[in-house]
Amino acid sequence: MSELNHELGIIALESCKELGDAINKYIQNNRNCTESFLIPVEEIRFSNGEGKIKISETVRAKDIYILCDVGNYSCTYKMFGIENHKGPDEHFQDIKRTVAAIRGKAARITVIMPLLYESRQHRRKGRESLDCALALQELERLGVDEIITFDVHDPNIQNAIPLLSFENIYPTYDIVKAIVSNEKSLELDKDKLLVISPDTGAMDRAIYYSSVLGVDVGLFYKRRDHSTIVNGKNPIVQHEYVGREVSGKDVLIVDDMIASGESVLDIAKELKKRNARNVYVASTFAFFTEGLEKFGKAYEDGLISRIYSTNLTYIPESLLNEPWFIGVDLSQLSARIINRLNHGRSIAKYMDATRIIHSLLNK
Repeated sequence: MSELNHELGIIALESCKELGDAINKYIQNNRNCTESFLIPVEEIRFSNGEGKIKISETVRAKDIYILCDVGNYSCTYKMFGIENHKGPDEHFQDIKRTVAAIRGKAARITVIMPLLYESRQHRRKGRESLDCALALQELERLGVDEIITFDVHDPNIQNAIPLLSFENIYPTYDIVKAIVSNEKSLELDKDKLLVISPDTGAMDRAIYYSSVLGVDVGLFYKRRDHSTIVNGKNPIVQHEYVGREVSGKDVLIVDDMIASGESVLDIAKELKKRNARNVYVASTFAFFTEGLEKFGKAYEDGLISRIYSTNLTYIPESLLNEPWFIGVDLSQLSARIINRLNHGRSIAKYMDATRIIHSLLNK
C-alpha cells in the first residue's frame, strides 16, 4: 500500500452510525491498528427545531469523509415538544452544517451519500425545481472535493458538476454473491433464468446484470395516466411486457430502489400469470414507504420468493427478520474505497465488477 496522503478522519453522522462503525473496524483490521478513525460530532437541535453541528476534535490537515444516509427516517428530534423524524432535506442540511463546521481546516473533504439526495429529481418537467443538480452545485460551492454515491438513479446528474470528482459505485458483485449463496436451486442458464427491467429507466442496469450472468433480459414499460397526479406522480395504468417467454423460468427483477413497491408487486403478478417459476428482486435501496404487510402477503401467496437489498440506507430490524428479505452488507466495499482513496490509489476496479463476478460464477 502506498503512503498516506493525509491522516484519515471519518465523520459518520447519526443517520450512518452503524455503517460508519463497520467501516472503521474494517480499516482498523486492514491497517493492523487500534486507533479509531471516527471523529465524534454532536448534532444539536434547539427546541424550535433549528440545528447545528459541533465537531469534537481537530480535523486540521486531515482527509475527511462525511457519511450520511439521507433516507434514514429513524432519526428523530424534538420541535416545540413534538417528536419529528428527519427527512432527506434535514439530513442534507446536516451535511452542509458539517462542512461549515470544518471551516476549511481539512486537507480534503469527501461526502459519501450512498443514496444521493434528490436523485429522482434529476430532470425537470415544466415548472418543476431541479433539486439534485442544485444540491450538488451547493456542495461544490461549500468546498467539497469529491462526492461518492451508489447506483445513482441517473448517472448523467454528474453533468451538473463537471469539474468536481463524482464517483458512482454499483453494488452488483455483492448482490450477485448474496443471491448465488442463498438460492441454491437457481440455475444461471439462458433457458432457466431471465433478468427483468421493471421500466425503461432501469434497462441499462438490467442489461448489465443479464450480461454478467449470461442470460437474456426482458422489459416492462409503464403506461401512465397523464391526466392526474397521485403522490407526486402520474399513476400507472398498466405494465406491458416485452421479451422472451417467462413460463417455467426463474426471474430476477433488478432496480435501483423500491419505494412503495407497487410496481414490483404488479410486475410479479404479471410474471406469475405468465407462469414464471420463482420471482426474485434485487434492489440497491429498499424503502417500503407503505409498510411491509403487502410484501409479506405476496410472499405467502407465492408471488415473490425473495428480495435482496443493501444496508446503504436504513433497514429496520423488523425487515431483517422477514423470511422473504435478505440484506446485503456493503460496509466492506465502502471501507475499501475509503482506504484506497486515503492512500491516493485508484478505485477503478470497483467501478466495473464484471471480472470478479465472472470469477465468482466460475467457482
